[in-house]
Amino acid sequence: MSRLSSKGIKVTMGKVEERLSGLGIKIPDIPAPLGSYKPASITGNLIFISGQLPLSEGRLLFQGKVGSDITVEEGIQAARASAVNALAVMSKELGSLGRVKKIVKVTGYVASAPGFHNQANVINGASDLFYQVFGEDGRHARAAVGVAELPMNAPVEVELIAEITT
Repeated sequence: MSRLSSKGIKVTMGKVEERLSGLGIKIPDIPAPLGSYKPASITGNLIFISGQLPLSEGRLLFQGKVGSDITVEEGIQAARASAVNALAVMSKELGSLGRVKKIVKVTGYVASAPGFHNQANVINGASDLFYQVFGEDGRHARAAVGVAELPMNAPVEVELIAEITT
């Protein structure tokens, strides 16, 4: 698939960019870190993406605990938005998502109301997106963890490790 750039130059899109376009996803600017850390760290052929929240233009898309303040479906959407932000960090750090060979591990944290036990379904919002974008290379090992609180009163935080080409 190709498109014209703003300068009229033909630009060929890679497989990952085509999939993102087909999903209607535009990679956003990366969110600013909320503390003393880097959004990504590369060692060898691995990239570690710091925890990403469901932010859009610096604002949380959802707030509160899943199971009391927001629904499971909203939690799934929050996990998906967090995953898009993780893709944005990888894109900026790597120059192209085409350098991602495989999503290795995803850890999802879900701010959970007392008695809420459906964290795995919520984090499927991120896992399913990675599969849609990278195909079989998007399938990964995973942990879905219920927590009492997350930064900024976010309902979800997603971090990941990916194998990359060097």
